[in-house]
Amino acid sequence: MNEAKVNRELVWRKSTYSSGEGGECVEVAVAGGGVHVRDSKQVRQGGPVLRVGSAAWAALLETM
Repeated sequence: MNEAKVNRELVWRKSTYSSGEGGECVEVAVAGGGVHVRDSKQVRQGGPVLRVGSAAWAALLETM
């Protein structure tokens, strides 16, 4: 399956750490044993999506 199709099928949600002002929005989607992360400002331009494994994501959240 190609990456563009996977990105359309993910259920994205805005991070609670993102600004409510609309300028700094990080979105995450959980799927396939990992977490996908994107910058909502880049979605229309087909911007990059970072996929992080579940263990790495959990370790990142523990640091916050």
